[in-house]
Amino acid sequence: MDRSAILPDGTGFDFWERECHYDRELIVDGASRLSSDDNDGSAERPLKTINRAAQLATPGTRVRIHAGLYRECVSPARGGEGPGRMIAYEAFGDGPVVIRASEVVRDFIPSTGWRLQRPGQARDVSGVRVWQYALDPDLFRGYNPFCAINMLHDRLFIEYDKTDMTPYLNRRGCVFCDGKPMKQVALYNQLADETDTYWVEHNGQRVHFRLAGDDNPSNHLIEVTVREQCFAPQMPFLSYIRLKGLTCEHAANGAPVPQRGAISAYRGHHWIIEDCEVNWANAVGIDVGNECWHHEHSEGEIIGYSVIRRCKIRNAGVCGIAGLFAEGMLIEDNLIEGTGWQRMELSWEAGGVKLHNSVNGLFRRNVFRNTLRADHLWLDCHNENNRITGNLFLNGIEQREAIFIECTRDGVNLIDNNIIWNVEGRFDPAKVPVEPGSSGWYKLREDESVNGYAVYGEGTDRLVIAHNLIGKCRHSGYYAKPVGFRMGGMDRGGTSRRAQIINNIFYDCGEAAIVFPTSDNVAEGNLYVRMTGGYLRVMYPQPEVCLNLPAWQEFLGFDLQGQNGWFDIALDEAAGTLSVSRGANAPFGLPAQLKRLALTCNPGDVRAVPGKAGVTTDMLGRDRGEASLPGPFVDWDEVISLKEALPCLE
Repeated sequence: MDRSAILPDGTGFDFWERECHYDRELIVDGASRLSSDDNDGSAERPLKTINRAAQLATPGTRVRIHAGLYRECVSPARGGEGPGRMIAYEAFGDGPVVIRASEVVRDFIPSTGWRLQRPGQARDVSGVRVWQYALDPDLFRGYNPFCAINMLHDRLFIEYDKTDMTPYLNRRGCVFCDGKPMKQVALYNQLADETDTYWVEHNGQRVHFRLAGDDNPSNHLIEVTVREQCFAPQMPFLSYIRLKGLTCEHAANGAPVPQRGAISAYRGHHWIIEDCEVNWANAVGIDVGNECWHHEHSEGEIIGYSVIRRCKIRNAGVCGIAGLFAEGMLIEDNLIEGTGWQRMELSWEAGGVKLHNSVNGLFRRNVFRNTLRADHLWLDCHNENNRITGNLFLNGIEQREAIFIECTRDGVNLIDNNIIWNVEGRFDPAKVPVEPGSSGWYKLREDESVNGYAVYGEGTDRLVIAHNLIGKCRHSGYYAKPVGFRMGGMDRGGTSRRAQIINNIFYDCGEAAIVFPTSDNVAEGNLYVRMTGGYLRVMYPQPEVCLNLPAWQEFLGFDLQGQNGWFDIALDEAAGTLSVSRGANAPFGLPAQLKRLALTCNPGDVRAVPGKAGVTTDMLGRDRGEASLPGPFVDWDEVISLKEALPCLE
């Protein structure tokens, strides 16, 4: 039995996949001189485009695609009939298959008739070279992303007073130079401020751009995005479709909601998306749910139950994987990095993975890296029986929290055997109050001037966080807040009670390891390393208190098996390793004080703690037995290879 697939209720994840026997094969070879969309799709008479094959494919058909660059949007006409009668779209195996939503453009002329000078400001712009391109109407098929702004359709949730609206009002169309995206500016004169930038005229018919070194664009490959998506049905509810080994790039989609990915299941269920890549989607990489909460629901409607496996999703502007009401999701062994460059997190749909109403989901062995102003993983409202296990959450850049579990009252959700490392926090440093003398020491109530949490449970009950390594969070490892005002109506609230924080390692978190906002929570068996000050906080009843481990144990009965440590833990991103060693320096304190803290300075002296039910193996799949070390590994090696646990880690 695969013990990493046991869900919190003790049942195994429902792996519905079956071996599929195909009775028909269609060959696509866009580069062959023999190919034509009038052909029959045989090896001798291959089709020219993938989309033509998508119109011909019936249940039990496998479409095999030879290497090449395909500038089209693939819109399947139908889905499969079940796990054994799917429709598959697979790379042939002779090189990359790239579906690109952009087109090459040429015939540039120097830009004229626009001012590079700002009103009332004199500056030398004599060396600035700006070019323009009149967008050819024939490039667009009913959708011109340079005419549409990024703004999502459902915009009521944006907090206009808290966010810079510029990225929301930018155009969806992107310009790429030699495969690299250029930066869109809001005003023509901003082209004089920096190179590799572009500006779009008000009617979306002409683009002006400036290259690095003020070079001539004729010396480069210039591409403009012209299609919203790369692989997406035009009719909803097509199911049992499989994609394997395809690369989708340059989708000119808008911010969610609606959730319309470069790859889109468009409300279908039982998709398998594996070994694929999604690069530089303007907004969403992959969508697998109900697209929008304004759709009607039919009785017995099935949503989700899809697999996303071994994919690489890089540089999605807002969200890597999005899904509304997506149940039974398996998201495993993926690399999701660079999400959030649009800086649209206050539309509340930004994340490496953002699912609503996730039930019976399994999220394992994924690497989330360098997510910008968005969560690595966000489960929003009414989430039940999900397991988040064996993942690496690395480098949350200007990130409020790495994992966000929101407004979930029923059922248990389990976060175990993960590494969460370096959560910078999303806040304005200029607004952090400067406290005179020691006055700031006594203010424990979080006021949003500083944040940065590993796990944030907002209105979420029964959350279990066990055997994780949580390190270098700007504020705290676990932070929670009750949400009472939304507990009527749609019941989108919760008390933030009955959390279990069990057998974790908290390392060098800036403000606190654990912040309990309410009673009826449990902390046991945790190891606190290089934590200074009152790192264990109880916010009920007033006055709030911040405690060290001995006080936490004596007055609240928490962490009777807990330990204090003072040694070094280092994560080497380049090598993909984790190392543990004796600390180079000792903490400040009087000898008697340090003795009371019972600091363990040798990692080898950390005691094993009793196990947590449901977490029977470590991050490497090793058996924990009745007792094991806190954190994601059953024992400390001098150097631990994370690549052994995470095959997708590069």
